[in-house]
Amino acid sequence: MKSWLTNFALCLICALALTHSARAQESEKKADPPPIQVGNAFPNITTIAEYSAPTEAGIGALLPWANRLWFVSYVAHIRGEGTGLYWIDENMRMHKHPASVVGTFTNRYIHTQTNQAFLGPHVIDTKGNVRTIEAIKGVRLTSTMDHLTDPANKVYMLAMEGEFYEVDVRTLEAKQLFNLVKELNITFKQGKEHFKSAFTAHGRVVVANNSYYEADYLGEQEAGRLAEWDGKTWTILEKKPFVEVAGKSLSGGGIGNPIFATGWDKASAILKVFAKGKWLTYRLPKGAQTFDHAYNTEWMRIRDAQTERFLMDLHGIFYELPIQVYGKTILPIRPISNHLRIVPDFCYWRGLFVMGGDQTDRSLGQPQTGLWFGQVDDLWKMGKPAGWGSVWHKQGVKANEVSDPFLMTGFDRKVVHLKHTANKPVRFKIEVDFLGDGSWETYETFTVPANGYKHHEFPAGFSAHWVRATASDDCNATVTFIYN
Repeated sequence: MKSWLTNFALCLICALALTHSARAQESEKKADPPPIQVGNAFPNITTIAEYSAPTEAGIGALLPWANRLWFVSYVAHIRGEGTGLYWIDENMRMHKHPASVVGTFTNRYIHTQTNQAFLGPHVIDTKGNVRTIEAIKGVRLTSTMDHLTDPANKVYMLAMEGEFYEVDVRTLEAKQLFNLVKELNITFKQGKEHFKSAFTAHGRVVVANNSYYEADYLGEQEAGRLAEWDGKTWTILEKKPFVEVAGKSLSGGGIGNPIFATGWDKASAILKVFAKGKWLTYRLPKGAQTFDHAYNTEWMRIRDAQTERFLMDLHGIFYELPIQVYGKTILPIRPISNHLRIVPDFCYWRGLFVMGGDQTDRSLGQPQTGLWFGQVDDLWKMGKPAGWGSVWHKQGVKANEVSDPFLMTGFDRKVVHLKHTANKPVRFKIEVDFLGDGSWETYETFTVPANGYKHHEFPAGFSAHWVRATASDDCNATVTFIYN
C-alpha cells in the first residue's frame, strides 16, 4: 500500500511538472520576441507618419523621467498622423501613451517646484501620469521656460509662429501674452517666422527665431531674431537667425550660470554668451553649408548630456562646451566631430547616450524616424572636425576695428584668406589668444595690395584657442578661415 501511494505521488508530480513546462513554453511563444538591434539602432523604436499628407517625422524632445525614456515625435505643420507621445521601457520596447497628441512639438522642461515634466502639450508627474494642456495642443510648441515673477506656479511656453504663453502648472490654464512677430517687428519679403527656442535666467527671457531665406542671404530682409524680455520691455539683440538658447540654473559654486545662444549669418556660425551681465560674441566655423536655411536647422541643441557636461551641436559640428564663467569670459570650447545627422535632441538614459533624429520625409518615402543609442565618446568617431567661416564677409570695416574672436583650436590644418576693395594697400593684423582667457598676442601683420588678395597657411601643428583680425584702414574686407 505504501509503495503504491509513493509511486502515485511520483507520477502526479511528474505530470504536474510536464504541464507546467508545457504552459511555460506556450507562454514563451506568446511573449514578445527580444528587440532586434542593428548597430546603434533598434528598428522597433521607430515612429512612422502617414504618407498621405505632405509631411515629415522627427523626434523633437527626449527626457528620462518616471523610470522611462519619454519622447515626443512630430509631423510638419501639425499635418499627418502616426506620431505623438511615446515612452521606452528597460527592455527597449516602445509604447505610445493613450494621451498622445499628433502635432509639431520640440519642448522639454522639468518644473522642479512641482516635480512635473513638460513634453509638448503634455505634463507628466513622477508616477508617469499624463495631463494635457488642451488650450495649446494645436500650436507648434518649441520651448518651455521658467516664469520671471511666479516660478513656483507658472511657466512660459513659446510656439513656432511666435505665440508666447503663460501657463499655470497646476490648473494648466494657458493665456497668450504676446505675438512675438509683432513685438519684435519681424517683416518678410520671403518666408515666415520660425521661433525655435527660449530660456530664462538672470531676470530675462531670451528667445530665438531662425528665419533665414534667400532674401536674408542677399541682404533684402533681416527676419532672424535674438531678443530678450525683462518682464516689461522686449529688446532685440540680433537681427540674425538664432536657433538655440540654453543654460543651466546652478545655485552657488561660482560657476557664473551663462546663457548660451547659437545662430549664424553669411559669414559664420555664431555663439553668443551672457556672462557677468554682458553679452559676448564668438564666431565658429560652419561644418556644412546645408544648414543655411530656416527649415534645415531642425534642431541644433545645447544640452548637458552628463552632469555638468554640455554638448553643443552647431552647423554640423559637435562641441564640448564648458559652462564655467571665469574672469568675465567662458572657458575655451573644443570641437569633437563633424556629422551629417539632423539631431533634434539628445540625452543620457540608463548608461546610454541617446540621439533623436529627423530622418525621412514624404519625398523619400514614408516619413519615419528613430533613436540612436551609444556613448558620448562615440561622437569622436563621426568625422574629424573641419569647417570654414569669416570674421568679416564682404563688409565695411573701420580702421583698427577689432573683429569678433573666431575659434581656432581642434582643427588639423588652417589657412586664412584676406581680401579688400580699397584703392590702396591695407595691413591686416592677425592676433591669437592661445590661453583662451582674452590675452591677445600678434601673430603676424599681412600687407594686402590695393583691391588685392593674399592668403596664409599656418604651420602644421600651429593652434590657438581664438584668432581675430584688425584692418589698418577703412575698407570693404573679407577675412575667411578654412580648416581641414
